Amino acid sequence: MNTGKQLIIIEKYEDFSNYIYLVLQNIPRKHGILKERAINLIFKQVELFYTAIKSTQKSKLYEADANLASIRFYLRFLANENRKLISQKTTSNSKYKTCRSWKNA
Repeated sequence: MNTGKQLIIIEKYEDFSNYIYLVLQNIPRKHGILKERAINLIFKQVELFYTAIKSTQKSKLYEADANLASIRFYLRFLANENRKLISQKTTSNSKYKTCRSWKNA
């Protein structure tokens, strides 16, 4: 990856993480384990991006991509109509923000 694209990915992902972190913090305490896991995945993604940027191995990109898929799963799970811990609109906005950050790679 070239340097310009590296910074765009991090900037866009930072926008997403700032947005979704506040949403996740409002999930009730009784769902604490789920909330904590989702937040951990979101911050782990930053580390995976930096590892992929510094590495020349494609496998590091695959790890970052796999973690993004996990984040999307958790967002869908949280927004499921049986749980409704976050809204469908929030999920749509979040998916858009994560896709935008990764497509610029």
